[in-house]
Amino acid sequence: MGTDQFGYETTVSSPAAAAAWDNTVLAFLAHGARTPEYLGRTLSEEPDFAMGHATKGLFLLMLGRRELTATAQDSYAMALAAADRVAPTAREMGYVRALGAWLDGRPSGTVQEMEAILACWPEDALAMKMSHATRFILGDGKGMRASVEALLPAYDAKNPACGYLLGCHAFCLEETGEYGRAETAGRLGLSLAPDDAWGLHAVAHVFDMTANARAGLNWLEGREGAWAHCNNFRYHVWWHKALMHLDQGEIDAVFHLYDTEVRRDHTDDFRDISNGAAMLMRLELEGIDVGDRWEEMAEISERRTEDACLIFADLHYLMALVGGQRDVAIKRMMGRLHRDAKQSSVSEMTARMANPGLSAATGLEAFGAGDYKTAFLNLGRARRSMQLVGGSHAQRDVFERLTIDSAIRGGFLHEAESILRERTTQRSGRLDAYASSRLDLIADSQGDWKEVGRLPAE
Repeated sequence: MGTDQFGYETTVSSPAAAAAWDNTVLAFLAHGARTPEYLGRTLSEEPDFAMGHATKGLFLLMLGRRELTATAQDSYAMALAAADRVAPTAREMGYVRALGAWLDGRPSGTVQEMEAILACWPEDALAMKMSHATRFILGDGKGMRASVEALLPAYDAKNPACGYLLGCHAFCLEETGEYGRAETAGRLGLSLAPDDAWGLHAVAHVFDMTANARAGLNWLEGREGAWAHCNNFRYHVWWHKALMHLDQGEIDAVFHLYDTEVRRDHTDDFRDISNGAAMLMRLELEGIDVGDRWEEMAEISERRTEDACLIFADLHYLMALVGGQRDVAIKRMMGRLHRDAKQSSVSEMTARMANPGLSAATGLEAFGAGDYKTAFLNLGRARRSMQLVGGSHAQRDVFERLTIDSAIRGGFLHEAESILRERTTQRSGRLDAYASSRLDLIADSQGDWKEVGRLPAE
């Protein structure tokens, strides 16, 4: 028996394994690229560490790849076998149950296990981040915030995870509309944990949601060290910077960041595909030719049509297929989504594929085919539930833009204006470049329609 960096008892007895485990936790909190390396070292030194095997399985499931489910099952089997040989602590056993719940199709059960751990051991920062990350996947912004805020009194500046907790708090505050407090929490967290890319990016979200792209660019400028050490999350921070350039109309800068950072490595991680597909779709909605950039993502997405792990991932694979005009793959994926929707009771994720996933996917397919009425009716139907696909407001905004543009192109001008007003209210009441241009377009279109007698004069 030993203790970890937070003073909690663990079944790790080797000093080398204990050091590697502490590094695993800090690296995970920082989205560090070395997280798997540290975890591998931990399990190599301490093969009967059940919590380590369970954590590996949870990490694998968060990657949202069908082929890794079997590997996560192996980790679960190893965790159970290790628990038979070396009895875990009650806290450690909670991680094993958390993995079992997700493998059983209940990631909400994973959250419940993490919250049970935190109720007894609030400074277990790994459980804090696991709960946060799983709730993020489930689209539970309010739950994320409640979880983090319950822990704040237990952390002081001496806690090695305090800065990361504040970064998570910043993100929760931003996602629940407390933009000023979010910025303050993010800046404070970064002062304690300079490598906290999550907190840094939470402040970037604030500038996105308050239509202040120039300030956002100033915020990220010179802070590249906060995300240079990251795993694929670094692509996402570059994506945020590219979004800010797009809002400023600096298209050359957008393409430069897209080619040299966002999709530099042509990775097949769903989060990287979502960055690329959402960016190209935004550009095309502005009438900008993106060249052949859809091709490499469409090629990857053709191989992921049967994944069925996360609806957020599926919708972005589909978006890449629509952008790349891969009609056969689109039909194959839509067929699978329809089958999943009929099995909505199988797991929490298939329920999300039934609602809002199927409507959103149908809308995406119709948009690609130029059937804007069908696109709007389906995207509009999905809109109220889109939080359930997971991700952030900024990530889901591409679907909001598609809904609005479908409405405008399909002649639903009043509905488009109403959604734009709602979107602007959520974004602190300030118009970004997208909303401003669409409201102008609606005003011009209504004027034209009145002139030809299609709309009554007011």
